[in-house]
Amino acid sequence: MSPSTAAPESLHLVLGEEELLVERSVRAVVDAARAVDPAVELRRIRVSELTPPELDEMLSPSLFSEAQVVALEAAQEAGKEIAEAILAHARQPADGVVLIAQHSGGGRAKQAKELPNALRKLGATVTECRKITKPAEREAFVRDEVRRVGGRIDAAGVSALIETVGSDLRELSSAASQLVADTDGRVDEQAVRRYHQGRAEVTGFVVAEKAVTGDRAGALEALRWALQLGVPHVLIADALAESVRTLGRVAAAGSSDTYRLASELGMPEWKARKALGQARGWNRAGVAAAMQVTATVNADVKGQAADASYALERTVLRLIDLRTR
Repeated sequence: MSPSTAAPESLHLVLGEEELLVERSVRAVVDAARAVDPAVELRRIRVSELTPPELDEMLSPSLFSEAQVVALEAAQEAGKEIAEAILAHARQPADGVVLIAQHSGGGRAKQAKELPNALRKLGATVTECRKITKPAEREAFVRDEVRRVGGRIDAAGVSALIETVGSDLRELSSAASQLVADTDGRVDEQAVRRYHQGRAEVTGFVVAEKAVTGDRAGALEALRWALQLGVPHVLIADALAESVRTLGRVAAAGSSDTYRLASELGMPEWKARKALGQARGWNRAGVAAAMQVTATVNADVKGQAADASYALERTVLRLIDLRTR
């Protein structure tokens, strides 16, 4: 070990369910351990597949002084005995063993639920990997990904990238890296549209925008292109639901002042202006009915409908009809 290389912490808690972030957190621990000893071995195992004796064996010092990182997956499934065995090791970690407990934050058994707090109290290094579900969080993720690879992106570029790529973090990360590599590091809406030319025209968000603004021919054409090119049914259904939710938020705000609306809804002013334009032609009753329609199609595309494509087309037409009324 070089004088400048610090030994890795022996106990880590990776808390949350966002798979990409969990994987990165585990990889960061392994990389830190291998910076000290390149021969460090990574062992992964699901907690529910372990018995206490097996866990004790895994976490015991190697006879040959071989360092290892042990990642215990789904620690929220731990029973009483396994939870106690994990904590026993955490209190007296073996030399050369780095333990990572991956925990969703939930759990059925009392011991499993209490495991994160117990590990915190024992000094675990905690990395939060909460599921990214809110639009603002997803936008922040895109900005961070662009910065991570040395680039910069403006608000319109962030929105365009999400509209084009969708909500999958892996795809967003990959697209962000590629855009920074293909430009001078400054990513804006024009760069996103140019890079994703063709694809941007057939995303679920474009289908949704045309539907809520009453463009029957445009919405149906965009939907058919999207389905033909393989855009997942679920992404289109999610985009329809998100657009309708935005209509509802605009209607509830009851303001035509884009600056005030942007402040109240937590979105850029240009996005609030766009939402306000989409809301024209809608009333409260229509928005309420549209929410029910998009909730239904969300279930349809996840297996309840015999033909998911037909269910989406029917929903698009129903939304246009509700706006017209």
